[in-house]
Amino acid sequence: MKYNKILVTGAAGFIGHALCKKLLEQGYAVYGLDNINDYYTVDLKYARLADIGISRGDAEEWDLPATSSFYDNFHFVRMNVEDRDKLPALFKEVNFDAVIHLAAQAGVRYSLENPMAYVDSNLVGFVNVLECCRHNSIQHLVYASSSSVYGENEKVPFAEEDRVDYPVSLYAATKKANELMAHTYSHLYQLPTSGLRFFTVYGPWGRPDMAPMLFASAITEGRPIKVFNNGEMRRDFTYIDDIVNGIIITLNNPPTAKGQRPIANSQLFNIGNGSPVHLMEFIEVMERELGQKAKKNMMEMQLGDVPRTWADTSQLNALGYESTTDMRDGVRKFVKWYRSSKY
Repeated sequence: MKYNKILVTGAAGFIGHALCKKLLEQGYAVYGLDNINDYYTVDLKYARLADIGISRGDAEEWDLPATSSFYDNFHFVRMNVEDRDKLPALFKEVNFDAVIHLAAQAGVRYSLENPMAYVDSNLVGFVNVLECCRHNSIQHLVYASSSSVYGENEKVPFAEEDRVDYPVSLYAATKKANELMAHTYSHLYQLPTSGLRFFTVYGPWGRPDMAPMLFASAITEGRPIKVFNNGEMRRDFTYIDDIVNGIIITLNNPPTAKGQRPIANSQLFNIGNGSPVHLMEFIEVMERELGQKAKKNMMEMQLGDVPRTWADTSQLNALGYESTTDMRDGVRKFVKWYRSSKY
């Protein structure tokens, strides 16, 4: 399926930045939207936008759609997804064909500190996006869910059919709520929706609150790293390029009567590597690539965290998805970028 205009929310984020670049390389006309909040350093968010050709001065403007100096078909809009006046006006003005909704308040731990940020962005904002899609004949809404919805599920690998009724963080609860809301809008208004449960995404331009950036920063500066659950953790680390390819595959395969798991014109997919890695092995690879040993502060499990994640990706594989980046290669690429960056 071919779309003319695609809206990507969360365009200054880790995944959004990489996705926008890939879509632009494939010839799509892309509008990127982000509010550039200060959950983590805004300098990194502005740098990601600069990498797509949007100057910081233009990106700081709230009422100025900025045009990329690198791509004729990329425009950036600074906006909150929960804005009930400006977001509908943007949809009406631009007439998007498809929406990839990645904007959200991220982070499991931060939801313990600032729960209302998750209510505003992940709940109010998500309904606002759904309403805009409903009233503007959007052909396909692809949205970000999370592997966190599986909570402390003991059955592995995690499959889309597993029950996800017991989230262990507010962040996970909002993502489960998003899946329910999308299903409802698909059922009521025939809006095609596809949710993607992301599994531990990492790579260049990554978020500074996630393990790879935290570990790299601490190791190179000689500070101890925090190793939770005394290292007895497994994560399905998934490289950013694989994630982006999976999003585009999903975009081009909206739910149909012959699609994967069609339920009221909606579908859900795991998107991961499918091969969980022990946390201590990940740290060892990071040490080797950085050429420095880590000082380890062994700690108990954090509230809201889970001991392991493991994606069954067979349903997305059936559409052509494949995670091809080995963790060692992914960490090598990440460290190469980290050494050349100031973040």
